[in-house]
Formats: sequence, structure tokens, C-alpha cells
Amino acid sequence: MRRQRPRGATALAPQRNPAVAAMKALAFWRWILLACLLATSAALAQPAALAQRYSPAPASADGIGKRYMGREIAAVMGWQGAAWLEREDREREERTDLLLAALALRPGMVVADIGAGTGYLSRRMAPTVMPGGKVWAVDVQPEMISLLQASAKSSGLTQIEARLSSADDVKLPAASVDLAVMVDVYHELAYPYEVMASVLKALKPGGRVVFVEYKAEDPRVPIKPLHKMSEAQIKREAAVFPLEWERTVSTLPWQHVVVFRKQG
Repeated sequence: MRRQRPRGATALAPQRNPAVAAMKALAFWRWILLACLLATSAALAQPAALAQRYSPAPASADGIGKRYMGREIAAVMGWQGAAWLEREDREREERTDLLLAALALRPGMVVADIGAGTGYLSRRMAPTVMPGGKVWAVDVQPEMISLLQASAKSSGLTQIEARLSSADDVKLPAASVDLAVMVDVYHELAYPYEVMASVLKALKPGGRVVFVEYKAEDPRVPIKPLHKMSEAQIKREAAVFPLEWERTVSTLPWQHVVVFRKQG
């Protein structure tokens, strides 16, 4: 039979050990300090990594004064030059029909046109991925997005979806893209490493990324040198990512088409 505590009596509270409490408090504050140090280190490491990746240089007439992997990054063609993207002679000069053949698009594919501009290529790719496919037309300039949306609407191509990107991120869903293509765009990216990392994230396993750049090896191509890239330079910059070179198509008169496949 349980004994009853006498009325008015109180239970004695368990006594705390001051040494144990002090050790627990010390461990807590050590954990807080470690978390702060890690956060500070990460914040400091990011600018340091950027500083190592990019280096300043005197800006040339067509550049931005920033170097990456041995080349100066070219200045972006603003939306004010949109008419040049839609010029009448472009099909003849660049042979977009040969580019489309090289891309080997199929119905049902999801394609990302990075730096789509006015949608010149997006409009030509869109019918080849139907039925069931989609073209994400990505650009960093809101004015280009407006022009792109207008041209897609007037063409009746509902499978084109315009997406506004940032300077360092294409902002596409992860593992959603079968093929990403950049036509005369990559050499102008202010943050090529970060943009490529975001493209890789958006690619499905085994997806392809295609660089289309004016041939630096050919002096007859009537484009300013900073807006050209050699095949060797493209391969060098792609080599820092889990990409496997697949093929290079050189049948276009002004550009080469360098195709890589995402590993894994």
C-alpha cells in the first residue's frame, strides 16, 4: 500500500549539477560558433572563387574587360539590334536549314533555346518537336522576351514558351531538357561558368548541349574577332563540366556546331 505524503509536505526537487550544466552550455555555444564560422567561410569563399574564375583586363572595343579561361568576354548585343537577328539574308548567310538538320530534333523533345533573342531559331525548331514537344525560349533581356512572345503568337506556335533568365542562371526546371542550344550566345555570357552549371542542372541524363559559334579559325567569316570562338576554346571551356564531346558539324558556312552529351 502506497504511503501518502503528509498534508503540507513538499517533494524535494532534484538537485542540478552545476558542472554538467556548464558543460552543456559550453557545448551549445561551441555549436553556435561553428555554425557561424561555416556560414562566414562559405560567404567569403564565393567571391574568392569568382575572383579566381574571372580576371579583370582592359576592356577592348567589343569586350567587357573581364577574362575567362584565356579570352575576353564579348559585350552583349542589346535588344536594340533585334532587327539584325531577323535580317532577310540570315538564312542564306548562316544556312539555318543545315543547323536544324545537325540538331536532329524529334517529336516529343523538350528543347531550350538559350539566348533566344527574337525567337528566330525557336520558331524554326518548334514544328520539328511536335507533337508533344516544347521549346523553352530563354533570354536575359525583358525587351527580347516581349519581342519573342509577339513573334511566337503571330506564328501561332503555342509550343514556344518564353522564359526570362538571369545573368548567371537559365532558371529552368531540373532534369527537364533534352537539348539546349546556344547560337552565337555563349561568348557573350557575363558568367559563362554559372550559366553552364545551370544548363547542366536543367539537362536530363544523357541530354545534349550544343554550342553554335562563328568560326575563329576562318578569317573569311565577316564577324568581329571577339564574337568568334574556336572549336578548341569551346572544348576547353566545356571540359570543366561532366560533358562528353560527341561531334562537331562544320558544314555551315560561318559557324561550327559543337555537340556535347551530359554524362551520367
